[in-house]
Amino acid sequence: METEQRSIADLREELATLEAKAARLSQMRSHLHHQIDFGFETSATREREREVSDERNEIHRQIDSLKETFRERESI
Repeated sequence: METEQRSIADLREELATLEAKAARLSQMRSHLHHQIDFGFETSATREREREVSDERNEIHRQIDSLKETFRERESI
């Protein structure tokens, strides 16, 4: 369903879901950073950190897009 056709309630639900996912990814990323910072780095740890970081960045882009949709609708 396109963003324009979705209700505000649906968008808020999606935003809450994305924000919760972003929080979990941030927690995971922080844990990986601690492993790396305290000398427990492996190539797998570094690779996983990159994957988590990329996924987190994508989630934040989606969150920003939804917030922009809210701003646009409020200005109508």
